[in-house]
Amino acid sequence: MHLITWNIQWGRGADGKVDPARIIRACRDMADFDVLCLQEVARHFPGLAGSGGADVFGRLAAALPGFTAIEAIAVDVPVPAGKRAQFGELILSRRPVLQVLRHLLPWPGDPNVPTMPRVALEIVIAGERGPLRVTTTHLEYYSVAQRTAQVERLRALQAEAASHAPDVTRPDKEGGPFAAVPRPRSGVLTGDFNLPPESALYARLQDPIGDDVPAYRDAWRTRHPGAPHAPTIGLFDKQQWPGEPYCCDFIFVTEDLTDRVEDVVVNLDTDASDHQPVLLVLAD
Repeated sequence: MHLITWNIQWGRGADGKVDPARIIRACRDMADFDVLCLQEVARHFPGLAGSGGADVFGRLAAALPGFTAIEAIAVDVPVPAGKRAQFGELILSRRPVLQVLRHLLPWPGDPNVPTMPRVALEIVIAGERGPLRVTTTHLEYYSVAQRTAQVERLRALQAEAASHAPDVTRPDKEGGPFAAVPRPRSGVLTGDFNLPPESALYARLQDPIGDDVPAYRDAWRTRHPGAPHAPTIGLFDKQQWPGEPYCCDFIFVTEDLTDRVEDVVVNLDTDASDHQPVLLVLAD
């Protein structure tokens, strides 16, 4: 399975142009992908530079007609003409999607910095070895308190998923909303975590969680032990990121999946966003 995660900055490249088709082209240049996990996707947000209020969710979905498009909206506010301005995550999957869960992350008040609601989008896809969870998210940048709470929530969601792994089918509930749907312990967690590898929160995300709950492991370090992370932000857009490039976009896998990690690659060539896309190759 080929999975790409990317904070696409609503499709805005280093040239200031918003071009969702360029995002898809860059991903296709990386791999014949099965799953795209995209952060900072927008719809009808004219205040976002270069967007003109475009429906980037819709354009990306239309560009991949053979994929299932799953949205998770974190920010949803009114704009003129009766529309809603929306901002959040998008997963596009060529694999069958068995279940979708949308988790609003903690957003405790922190009035001294600008913040916005955050969401984690979880899907369960069919695979050769059984169902697999894929979750993508975008944690708070400005507020350490909020980012800390959001990391704890992601850990709790992993524990919650593991508690559902033994769920059994009940014939009297089949066909309705109580029907048992797979939510396995094994999972992939991707996104823009807005923290560097040396952060205590990076380590916290990988701490043990509990009995029968596989902890998360950084797929980069599984594949490239001892090698520094390739930078995922600040390579091309020096107006927003004038300092040294660094890594804040990760792919974590549960520890029971580490032996299936065949490769993790950061695309250091594209300037179609202010972040760089990251590819995971996971053995089926």
